[in-house]
Amino acid sequence: MDINMGLSKDQREAMAKAVQALLADTYALYFKTHAYHWNVTGPRFHDLHAMFETQYTELWTATDDIAERIRALGVLAPISYDEMAASASIKHDAKTPDANTMIANLVSGHEQVVRTARAALKLAEEHGDEATADLVTPRITAHEKTAWMLRATLS
Repeated sequence: MDINMGLSKDQREAMAKAVQALLADTYALYFKTHAYHWNVTGPRFHDLHAMFETQYTELWTATDDIAERIRALGVLAPISYDEMAASASIKHDAKTPDANTMIANLVSGHEQVVRTARAALKLAEEHGDEATADLVTPRITAHEKTAWMLRATLS
């Protein structure tokens, strides 16, 4: 069935590609945050363990909304971890870092997701894709706030 919702097929595909980049970065950050939750140690263990759990739960919920936007645009969402990882600009750790490095890595990850989201938002504005803009704008806010809170724990 043809999709006729005010965006051309080319516009929908371009938007889906931008949203897929956001999904991939969000998923990579989710996985990193969850792994840090499992592996954090040290005197701040309890506080960081709980904070990381709150963060990875929020990220997991966001992945579903982002993937569903890709589907609403008429494009298939990624089907494998390899496909997701290949699209992500956030890379995995080679070894488990210490707690302060975990926090710094998460700050960098959230800042990267903000940059990826801003690129998707700019494209959404160019194409008049309000639905994608409505999805992406709160993601920017959430990642900026989380990055700020993580930075505050390093001060």
